[in-house]
Amino acid sequence: MATSQTLDVIAQRYSCRAFADTALADDVLDAIIKAGLHAPSARNLQPWLFWAIRDETLLAEIEAAGIANLQVADPAGYERVLGRGGTIMYHAPVVVIIARPDDGNPYSDIDCGILTAHITLAAASLGVDSCIAGMVRNAFDSEAGSKLRDRIGIPEGYSFNMSVLLGYASGDAKPGHEIDPSRASII
Repeated sequence: MATSQTLDVIAQRYSCRAFADTALADDVLDAIIKAGLHAPSARNLQPWLFWAIRDETLLAEIEAAGIANLQVADPAGYERVLGRGGTIMYHAPVVVIIARPDDGNPYSDIDCGILTAHITLAAASLGVDSCIAGMVRNAFDSEAGSKLRDRIGIPEGYSFNMSVLLGYASGDAKPGHEIDPSRASII
């Protein structure tokens, strides 16, 4: 079986849903951001804008707005979140918010997905745990969303696409899923 450091990182990466209260060093966060900036995109448009948020007050506001909106917009999802500890950001010390332009480009979501993969794999290669967290969208779909957009600096004409939670796993973190080889075929 073929193997490499990259394949090992891919196999070891999982969605961390319990982060310790440990800050990421500046050089580690800078390296992860730089890896994201290396992500390829259709026609090299690099349509994304992204922010690595460490401000605890802002993170708490995003969390509160997301939970409040989820309770109204998706009661079943809200109950699921309550069953997982009542958080959509799992106390991550860094949350990367990725926005895409509202310009009708059919590839922007795909490009942001590639950016997300670069960020998570770079993090894993540096020993940083991550979770791709779409539920954070609820914070920006809420009444508080425009205020949060302003605080972060998301310009008009851009919408939330995805978030990536970054940090180090706490003792409560659970390992990743089992792969299902039947989901892929070589023809």
